Amino acid sequence: MFEKIMVPSDGSQHAKRAEDVALALARELGSTVVAVHIIDDKFITPFEVLEMEGKDILKSVTKKGKELGVQVDEILIFGNPIHDMAKISLKAEADLVVIGTHGRTRLEKLIMGSVAESALKIVPVPVMLVK
Repeated sequence: MFEKIMVPSDGSQHAKRAEDVALALARELGSTVVAVHIIDDKFITPFEVLEMEGKDILKSVTKKGKELGVQVDEILIFGNPIHDMAKISLKAEADLVVIGTHGRTRLEKLIMGSVAESALKIVPVPVMLVK
């Protein structure tokens, strides 16, 4: 049913819960997990620092996958998490996207936007939100 499960991660606790759900589901279904980290193009931190953090986040997902016997493919890109999620899911050929929610207030969503909420609207495959 779900051969490729995409899990975007920013390394937060919310994202780690989504990683765990995606990996457990993949283990049960014999699926591959596609771990994605998007280096947000709005950050002014040096690119090398952000790239290293992104690689560490993806390595962590791969390590958890290896412990569970789940194949994990990694995607690290520079872009906009809100606008690029649909394109990435299509490129990764994902059948399902599992994403953590940060539980932001209405004001925070208004100011910062919500990657998870955006994913629900624009990603062309089923999206599972994990609290």
